[in-house]
Amino acid sequence: MCTSLGYRDAGGKAYFGRTLELTIDLPYQIAFFPVGFPTRSQVEGHKATEYAARHAMIAVTMPCQVPTPQAPVGLDDLKVLEGLNDQGLTFSLLSYPAAGGTQRSVEMTQAVLSASDLGSWCLGQFATVAEVKAALEAQPVLLVPLAILGGVESPFHYVVHDATGAALVIEFDHGTMKVYDNPVGVMTNGPDFGWHLTNLNNYTFLSNVDRSSARFGGYQAVQPDSGIATAGLPASNTSVGRFIRAAYYAEFTEKAATPDRAVQTLAHILNNFDRPRGVSIDPPGGGGGHMEVAGLDQPAGEACATEYTCWTSLSDLDRKLFFLRDYRSLNFSRFDLAALAGETAPKVLPLDRLPPETGEATAALKAASAA
Repeated sequence: MCTSLGYRDAGGKAYFGRTLELTIDLPYQIAFFPVGFPTRSQVEGHKATEYAARHAMIAVTMPCQVPTPQAPVGLDDLKVLEGLNDQGLTFSLLSYPAAGGTQRSVEMTQAVLSASDLGSWCLGQFATVAEVKAALEAQPVLLVPLAILGGVESPFHYVVHDATGAALVIEFDHGTMKVYDNPVGVMTNGPDFGWHLTNLNNYTFLSNVDRSSARFGGYQAVQPDSGIATAGLPASNTSVGRFIRAAYYAEFTEKAATPDRAVQTLAHILNNFDRPRGVSIDPPGGGGGHMEVAGLDQPAGEACATEYTCWTSLSDLDRKLFFLRDYRSLNFSRFDLAALAGETAPKVLPLDRLPPETGEATAALKAASAA
């Protein structure tokens, strides 16, 4: 359902990329939030957490409710799924259905942060993974029922990377928040992050070196082609399989010599996780673990659910560049946070308004208005 990974170029500079897969397109918005943008995070029965952004950010957002003529989407409804701030910090939301459950009690007088606002809080307040980790020790975070997902409690875990290459996983395992340093820089979906690391111990045999010949008795076997090194990688698109493949590609792909080439290389890596519609389907009652979105059913005539890559993003954490493409395009739209630094008002652009074959898109976002 989602794959994320970090990558470094030959000079050690950090990059980050992820895909997002669902069975249906959602009303995604690409948004810019300037320094000073205020947020009020409210969990029913608790004191709200209020904060103003210390750092500007660009983000892929989704409304917490399905918009209607009677209740159009406002800025307060937009929740960050993916983003990059002006310090090179990234935030990503990935599906994790086991998140819900009994949560620790928090005093009514203590300000609580809704998990739905973790994205704006992380990107708006902090510059490094270390800062986020330290702040989470003092800030209670609670899962909330999400109307757009039929009332399910925030079924996600969260990934943070910074310009040093450090990475963090924030996970709610049956309601209990756990924070992990991520030495691999990779994340997919369930099971929990610790399980994925343990499973990685089963793949110590992986190498990018092709062993293209071997002797069996008196027979000398020779490969007719290159690429045998990847034969041990899991073939499926399950979360478990993708975690291993992502760790492999992040580790062994060549380290590009220039930032531009590094972004291209990262795009090639993410192409290995791009999923076309129909490549796997789940018939009704088949038990597929898909997120059901309130008010958005399968397109007419489609009896089976099929997950596909709705969009892919890349982040250059040193140059503060954000790249995005959706299912309609093979090319990325490029957004430059430095070029947006002078903007003092939020900007919101629906993802479906990006030209399918666009390149530089900063100007289009600049010209957009708030939601």
